[in-house]
Amino acid sequence: MSGPISVQLYTVRQALADDRDGTLRRVAEAGYRAVEPYDPLNDPKGFRAVADDLGLSVSGTHAGAVLQREPAEVFEAVATLGTDKVIVPAGIAPEEFTTRDGIARAADLLNDLAVQAARHGMRIGYHNHWWELEPEVDGRHAIEVLADLLAPEVFLEIDTYWAAVGGADVPALLGRLADRVIALHVKDGPVVKGEPHTAVGAGAMPVPEILAAAPDARRVVELDECATDVFAALAESHTYLTSLEGH
Repeated sequence: MSGPISVQLYTVRQALADDRDGTLRRVAEAGYRAVEPYDPLNDPKGFRAVADDLGLSVSGTHAGAVLQREPAEVFEAVATLGTDKVIVPAGIAPEEFTTRDGIARAADLLNDLAVQAARHGMRIGYHNHWWELEPEVDGRHAIEVLADLLAPEVFLEIDTYWAAVGGADVPALLGRLADRVIALHVKDGPVVKGEPHTAVGAGAMPVPEILAAAPDARRVVELDECATDVFAALAESHTYLTSLEGH
């Protein structure tokens, strides 16, 4: 595993909106030593100061704004947060992943952003949902075709749960994508669209097999929706993943 277990802060988005500093403190108290923000333009200096005080590093950041704003503005904010990993979490039309031409356009977009990011000492990554897995092009999941067309410096952050929802054998997929994957969104639940997630280890995902298939990838916990107390679920997830790393 590359670095401490992180948490995608979208998991606690409502709490963050109400009390950012207190929420980050609770994340740290749950055992996390790294976080993955989702809005780098929202007071990056203030966020960095609080994170530093709590001993929280920034493992990377989702930055959908890079598709909507001047990229240089986004890269400057990301640098303030203290990471060089800029992850596109969505924003490319799902229909683009249904044809080879559409996938090629998606790859061109990400490759162009990667060139711009490199000027700022940064790397571009892409995070999937189910719509990059459900379509098959030439007998392969669309995201595999995308990976073939990406420049070497563009990385993937595979959301393991949405990959499973999209129909993938996730450990096998990770094996095929290999070194392209430098981070995993680790989440658990019933593997059904629209159903809330659970603490990692409490659902239907084959978490140990998934982690074994990408041993060097950063683990980033995310619960899009949670039917139980989200902070308790985050703490349970951290405890479970830490126990697996110990074996």
